[in-house]
Amino acid sequence: MSKTYKIALIPGDGTGPEALGEGVKVIQSAAKKYNFILDFVYYDLGGDRYLKTGEILPSSVIEEFKKFDAMYLGAIGHPDVKPGILEKGILLRLRFELDQYINLRPVKLYPNIETPIKNKNPIDIDMIIVRENTEGLYVGAGGFLKKDTPQEVATQASINTRFGVERCIRYAYELTKRRSKENKLTLCGKTNVLTYASDLWQRTFNIVSKDYPEIKCDYVNVDAVCMWLVKNPEWFDVIVTDNLFGDIITDLAAMIQGGIGVAAGGNINPDKGGISMFEPMGGSAPKYTGQNIINPIAAINAGSMMLDYLGERKAAKDIEKALVKALETGKIKSMNAGKMGLSTSQIGDLIAGFI
Repeated sequence: MSKTYKIALIPGDGTGPEALGEGVKVIQSAAKKYNFILDFVYYDLGGDRYLKTGEILPSSVIEEFKKFDAMYLGAIGHPDVKPGILEKGILLRLRFELDQYINLRPVKLYPNIETPIKNKNPIDIDMIIVRENTEGLYVGAGGFLKKDTPQEVATQASINTRFGVERCIRYAYELTKRRSKENKLTLCGKTNVLTYASDLWQRTFNIVSKDYPEIKCDYVNVDAVCMWLVKNPEWFDVIVTDNLFGDIITDLAAMIQGGIGVAAGGNINPDKGGISMFEPMGGSAPKYTGQNIINPIAAINAGSMMLDYLGERKAAKDIEKALVKALETGKIKSMNAGKMGLSTSQIGDLIAGFI
């Protein structure tokens, strides 16, 4: 009897539905090959629903999500909705309320994809960034004093707990061990200035390292990480960092792997009974909506990550192999929207065909 996975499908805004549609096409091909079933349930969360009904994310929907095996997201962001409303009301709320405390970002340069870094190739750019996803500056602790006056004061506190930091760091150590590439884990922080939060991260990192003697430990300040990602990306295997630094360096990492049209990520709750969400890194790109010219590779990579998370590792690996074959044909000319040489749907068809 075929195994069935229940997936919450959230196409979202702008080009999100187009990109996600190709992701669904590709992972369905893999599911058919490996004889498992993906049962998708559609949710209309996003800007259109908010503009029509005033609803952002009903609490009842969050409770429904807890009954799924995974969540597959297209994009959130609408030009007619003030920035921050949807992002905080949907993305951040889901991360916090579903305790998706790991943001997982594979950074891999595939063949025939151009990187802006001179003389670097796929062997040089192959790492994973583990970002703490539910603490730090993004918890929203702070406020205003004397707002809209010359004496205005704004505060935003970075909240880091030993519990939250340690579970993120342990996840990173375990990932480094399973990955078994260079067995090197780098902590990214700012201990020379942010003496309290970074000290908690550094001490916890050092304590947990005693449980993983086979892992080589390294520390690099966040500004230096930004430099070395550009100059010597081959130095990195797995990087673990806090919420804010992770948000910044993953966008930089996306550029060195060929752009946000390639980059995918997972918001992970690794605990038993937890639910995780997978998405392309790029935004909703509303100016390209409906033109069939958006790059779907990031959404396809997110689908591959989701299958790996569900335990369908052979299927996930086949998707990556199919992507490489598609790129090796030379038919995909660029990672930039409208310059790819193929349409959005043609790229999906090409990759699905190789599966």
